[in-house]
Amino acid sequence: MEKQATELDLTQLITIEDTCACFNLRKASRAVTQLFDEKLEPSGLLVTQLTILVAISILGSVAISDLAKGLVMDRTTLTRNLKPPEREGLIQINPGEDRRVRVVTLTDKGRSVLAQALPLWQQAQAHIVESLGQERFNLLLSSLTTTVSIARNS
Repeated sequence: MEKQATELDLTQLITIEDTCACFNLRKASRAVTQLFDEKLEPSGLLVTQLTILVAISILGSVAISDLAKGLVMDRTTLTRNLKPPEREGLIQINPGEDRRVRVVTLTDKGRSVLAQALPLWQQAQAHIVESLGQERFNLLLSSLTTTVSIARNS
């Protein structure tokens, strides 16, 4: 008797868990995010917020759409993620020259919190690099960069 489409084939599910690029990248991302969030806790920032603040700090005043592209994020997701740091006074969002464009700027408070968070980030980063070893870490970064390029050009 043929399996119905609604029945789960456990061998397929096991294969997905063992070999699916997306599943394993997201699993690794969640684990690394949890580690960084724990280390950053004294700063009051989550690693997702730190990433955004770092990008704004590097880019200066930046349109939300450009920031989303740089972070490889959906614009609506980024807009939602900007709300907590805006509420906390870490960033300021203002209309751009073109009123349809919204521009994000890091505030003095944001720079201060970022300065407090960076040593905590360095501790988490050092833990990952030391645990993997520099060579494996470099290979990981290279592989992830290539993966992003492949996914964006599909």
